[in-house]
Amino acid sequence: MRLSGKTALITGGTSGIGLATAKLFLKEGARVIVTGRNESRFDDVRAELGDGVLIVAADVRSIEAMQAVTAQAQQAFGGLDILFANAGYVIPTPLQSIDGHQYETIMDVSVRGAVFTMQAALPVLREGASVVLTTSFINQTGKHGLSLVAAAKAAVRSLARSWSFELLDRKIRVNAVAPGGIETPLLGKLGLSEAEVENFKVQFASTVPLGRMGRAEEVAAAVLYLASDESRYVLGTELVVDGGCSQL
Repeated sequence: MRLSGKTALITGGTSGIGLATAKLFLKEGARVIVTGRNESRFDDVRAELGDGVLIVAADVRSIEAMQAVTAQAQQAFGGLDILFANAGYVIPTPLQSIDGHQYETIMDVSVRGAVFTMQAALPVLREGASVVLTTSFINQTGKHGLSLVAAAKAAVRSLARSWSFELLDRKIRVNAVAPGGIETPLLGKLGLSEAEVENFKVQFASTVPLGRMGRAEEVAAAVLYLASDESRYVLGTELVVDGGCSQL
């Protein structure tokens, strides 16, 4: 059990990649705290993860909310060994259609959220802790009409490098995981019909060198590696899990 005795906080942990990671962390022996904004899902999440998981309603854009989350982690478990700053927001953003609300939401959730999640967690992160930030393969490409998301995730990628240097004295490792096109409930939140979502998945899969979209569990496996002591010599890097989209 690679995370035995460790405590992990996962933001955006009530669906998709975050939920899959929570399940894997539990299987590997970790104590887990997950955050999310949709409280109507909490009972279902608790049924999937078990009563021992701490589920907290929190918006990563709120400094006060994230401070309250980490205070609960401190009170319940005495501190954190793993932080997976996973919360994000994705919508298509062709240049001509970008408005102020889209800009603020995407940047605030991905960049502001990562900054203030990390800031709130710092006092309770134990020496030698592992931090994993979620970026995206699109921060390395110019495709897909997702320019704001790509820019936000590029900023998060930069944060992983900067924080790695800043936290060397505490032996806290900061790395990033960059998912590709992953089949998660997020696809249903893009304002597309069910038929359009299915067509999107088919079209996207045809552009992936491995010929299919990814699964949340496959990204979770990469996060587990970065969170565990198996990656103890890995620092400031970005592990891309995209079926080859950004590489070939």
